[in-house]
Amino acid sequence: MEKIIAGFGEVMLRLAPPGKARFIQELPGTLEASYGGGEANVCVSLAVLGAKSRYLTALPLNPISNAFAIQLRGLNVDVDRIHYTKTGRIGVYYAEHGAVQRSSNVVYDREHSVISETAPGDYDFAAMLENVGHLHISGITPALSEKAFCSTLAITKFASEHGIRISCDLNFRKKLWNWEPGTAPEALARKCMEQIVTFADIIIGNEEDASDIFGIVSEGSSVESGKINIEGYREVARKLGERFPKSSFIAITLRESYSADHNNWGGMLYEKASGKAFLAPLNANGEYAPYEIRNIVDRFGGGDSFCAGLIFAFSGDEFNTPDKAIRFAVAASCLKHSIKGDYNYTTKDEVVALMNGNGSGRVKR
Repeated sequence: MEKIIAGFGEVMLRLAPPGKARFIQELPGTLEASYGGGEANVCVSLAVLGAKSRYLTALPLNPISNAFAIQLRGLNVDVDRIHYTKTGRIGVYYAEHGAVQRSSNVVYDREHSVISETAPGDYDFAAMLENVGHLHISGITPALSEKAFCSTLAITKFASEHGIRISCDLNFRKKLWNWEPGTAPEALARKCMEQIVTFADIIIGNEEDASDIFGIVSEGSSVESGKINIEGYREVARKLGERFPKSSFIAITLRESYSADHNNWGGMLYEKASGKAFLAPLNANGEYAPYEIRNIVDRFGGGDSFCAGLIFAFSGDEFNTPDKAIRFAVAASCLKHSIKGDYNYTTKDEVVALMNGNGSGRVKR
């Protein structure tokens, strides 16, 4: 029987002004409602790519949660192991898209959501992880509350003890790590994520996560200027691998932000066993040459689509070598930037076409 890829974390109702309008322009008025959340985004992307995925979370039993479950079920994501409570709330996030030199902005309204109030003992981890071969988690859910941290740690430990491969997207969110009074967000994140990442087989992060959480810095790179030093990231990956002995691979997304509408996008996958770093995409000479993404439709969920692409590649036979896996992950996440909403509705064939150099965007007839 084919093993299932599961993701555990919080899903939220996403409310956003249409297009790239600002809140002040649209309110009072109408916001577009959808759903989003790191681990949910990964599960949807995996299902669209053709993998068997299961989403695990805690939600209130109400019509808003029901609509979410129906949507995911329609996308072939297993939602039958979601933990429901009779009372409580679903988290909300307000997303304002940036344009040109104006940055995107996120406003969270997720305090006291059901998952932040649910303790490890409330879950049935054995049932949730039945027939699961891979568990994906992130640093977002443990940032919500002490209970959410403890639950994330508990399910990760349970999965590790039962031979389930684990991937962890570091995903530092400074606005969320505030549940321990007197402790700075970076310090709290480090204390908690040290315990969780210990169980990870695959560690995923971006240009800021390793620095903000673990103090591991890429010399010669600047997030603000969009400057990336590839050699520096090899060293970051090596140090992360040394810090967490269980890990086999460390993946780093490489985003150069020239404006809200123009990003260069690529990635690196470090294989601990060989000490080699694999980059994507590459030009005809085998040199790193990032995708130039202009006129971005929606960058929310871009990192999650990278995670899904990497997990998908490693879970099959077609792309499970490091060089192919990173190419697949970067191509999948590049295409996500063209899709509105948190979810990546990109198919496997579309990813393969971009991997093979077909990025013209011409009409297919």
